[in-house]
Amino acid sequence: MQPLGPFRFLLISVAGWINQHQRDVIDYLQEENRILRDQLGNKRPRLTDDQRRRLALKANKLGRKVLAKLDTLFTPNTLLGWHRKLIARKYDGSRKRGPGRPQVMEQIRELIVKFAEENGTWGYTRIRGALANLGYRVGRNTIARTLKEHGIEPAPERCKKTSWKQFLEAHWEVLAAADFFTVELWTPTGLVRVVVLFVIELSTRRVEIAGISTKPDRAWMTQVARNLTDVEDGFLAGKKYLIHDRDPLFTAEFRETLAAAEIESVRLPARSPNLNAYAERFVRTIKESCLERLILFGEQSLRRAIEEFVVHLWSAIIPSEPHAATCSSQYS
Repeated sequence: MQPLGPFRFLLISVAGWINQHQRDVIDYLQEENRILRDQLGNKRPRLTDDQRRRLALKANKLGRKVLAKLDTLFTPNTLLGWHRKLIARKYDGSRKRGPGRPQVMEQIRELIVKFAEENGTWGYTRIRGALANLGYRVGRNTIARTLKEHGIEPAPERCKKTSWKQFLEAHWEVLAAADFFTVELWTPTGLVRVVVLFVIELSTRRVEIAGISTKPDRAWMTQVARNLTDVEDGFLAGKKYLIHDRDPLFTAEFRETLAAAEIESVRLPARSPNLNAYAERFVRTIKESCLERLILFGEQSLRRAIEEFVVHLWSAIIPSEPHAATCSSQYS
């Protein structure tokens, strides 16, 4: 056996030292991973796509057996799974694919919805015919899908229901709405809250102050209903519907008096002021433009302020009308 030469011995020593150094580095990194994993507990670190890509490339070079021996934060299956996804992404051609059949033009979709909303009895075939008259050829399935996307039911079900908008449009000339608002008045005994009841004619926005009271009750509301439905000069003469909320002051006696005059009381759902928007807007207008700008002493000053305000609205819209001091006015 020949003895090792000095150079060869030195080379083997350096190689052994490097190998030992690499094992020490690996041992340190593994111990660092264990500590990090203990700190995380059951939580798994969230990596970005770039971090996953880098780990996946390194893991693929080592292979499953080597990875199984290492105490890594992620299992070999996870690391190699990331690598398989990288390969699959390389050959993913979904971005180059077309959208398939072109979607219906937005203008046609709007026409389909419009025809269905404005014509409750029109089915798919009738809508299809109307589109054909305009030069559009659309299939029944396309019409059905478009209506379903917009939450519109088929004709047999749609014609059984009447939307609030359709109800208003169909009965515009015979509709009125009622509501209350309150005002704080100064009296010899201090501040007193006064309740004001008004009625608004929706087709013209004409307003009638039906009553003002500090203690509105059932009897007062019944008398107000009699005044409003008076045959000769009642504000609701010729009306068929009165819209109002579920305020307890709209008592059963109040509604019965309206029914006796062939006026149907339309009670709105709870907490739906948008369904009585015209009345709500009048309340806002009279408060912001008049009542909140005044310090009112006594009920008489309130009546005078309201009368002058509604006369002002009347004269602003119809200047040719005489400025009679009444509690009715044209409102817009």
